[in-house]
Amino acid sequence: MQILHPFAGSIQQYSEALGDPDRHRPDHCPQCAAQHPLTAHGFYHRAVADVEFEGFIRVRRYLCHSCKRTISLLPDFALPYLRFSLVVISLFLIARLLHGCTLQAAAQAAAQPGMAYQRGQFWVRRFQRQATELCAALAGLTAPMAAPNFVTRALQMLHSIGWIPAHRFLLTQLRAHLLGWPRFLVPDGRRAAFRPALPST
Repeated sequence: MQILHPFAGSIQQYSEALGDPDRHRPDHCPQCAAQHPLTAHGFYHRAVADVEFEGFIRVRRYLCHSCKRTISLLPDFALPYLRFSLVVISLFLIARLLHGCTLQAAAQAAAQPGMAYQRGQFWVRRFQRQATELCAALAGLTAPMAAPNFVTRALQMLHSIGWIPAHRFLLTQLRAHLLGWPRFLVPDGRRAAFRPALPST
């Protein structure tokens, strides 16, 4: 399970701040609700592509001794299961869906001039599917705005709140993904439990 590292700063500053495991250590397990601090359990590496950075970052993990599961402390500039940063994706979606830019021009606006055409379409489709739910989920943070459709309204609300604060609220409070969870995950972002097939009769 992934929770967010409330970090404000550059990716380079994030990497430098990982040395202290107590800095954002969870004081309870969000999976089994055990009320004890979790144990630092090393790191894993994940790729991140940002406006001024492309490479790998370390993500700290913690272990719950009650349920024996790990928690990943994902920096809040990153979206679960997506390589590109929230800044890049937001710049692209604003250019494409709010300003009507072509896919190529939107990629340029997001500082990704060589980005694959299909990736932009993938982000657009996922955001369009999420737009109605995003408007409902974010209504407690900002008043819904007059707009011709839910996609435009969701973009306006995200701009008003701020993309990172909105992402933090969605994932932390609602276990909702800004672009929707991948199909192999159940709605709250956890892998579905394996269920053996029932014997045929």
